[in-house]
Amino acid sequence: MFKHLKSLTTALFALSLLLSMAVVSGCSSSSASTDATVVLVHGAWADGSSWSSVISILQKRGLKVVAVQLPRTSLPDDAAVVTQAIDAQSGPVILVGHSYGGAVISQAGNDATVAALVYVSAFAPGDGQSINNLTSPFPKPAWENGLIVNSSGYLTLSTDTYLNSFAPDVPKDAAAVLAATQGPLFAHCLDDKVSTTAWKSKPSWWVYGDQDQIIPPQLQQAEAQALNAQLTVIPGASHLALVTQPNAVANVIIDAASKTGNL
Repeated sequence: MFKHLKSLTTALFALSLLLSMAVVSGCSSSSASTDATVVLVHGAWADGSSWSSVISILQKRGLKVVAVQLPRTSLPDDAAVVTQAIDAQSGPVILVGHSYGGAVISQAGNDATVAALVYVSAFAPGDGQSINNLTSPFPKPAWENGLIVNSSGYLTLSTDTYLNSFAPDVPKDAAAVLAATQGPLFAHCLDDKVSTTAWKSKPSWWVYGDQDQIIPPQLQQAEAQALNAQLTVIPGASHLALVTQPNAVANVIIDAASKTGNL
């Protein structure tokens, strides 16, 4: 009897040990996933709320998310805001930029804690290059006729241009709200040059809609190739794929987090 009791006690102790190890392992895995932060950088004529649907998806996957608010007064000013957001995090950062925000993350993404860069329908200038440098080889797009310049040199889009070119696949009521709340961009931001681009030393991902009327798909393909980025093309999506196709955009961000060991 005592022999059987001793065997049972030994078996229970072993089972308890295995369960303890499993709990510790599970806690460690959960902790690792929540250590990472996704820092989202909006583009011109938008703000941090443009990421709302993407944020919800990322949070459900256990990722911490921070969406910055850019002043859009200069590329250095905007990069400084992003750097502050990066520095405030305790773990690795997945840095994501939409449109003009791509230039910002190219400038600000050299921080050692940045594990990956994700470009969403974006510009990614190289060293000593501006957005205007990138676009100069291409014909002037029709949407630029809808730019409005105020007396201080800030740019906004006319409502018609916003609805028909910037956000053509966004429901009209929602697009009208976006147009009414758009943030102006100081024109000189388009001439500000990236000093040392982060994508030369960071793994990169790229996602865009093949119906983007703001940044030519040919340019985005060339940029993604220059970055050696993992490329995803969303059929039928406009420049605001983050609004109209949040799952597709979020999946690319999740892939970047996962493949860099941060999810």
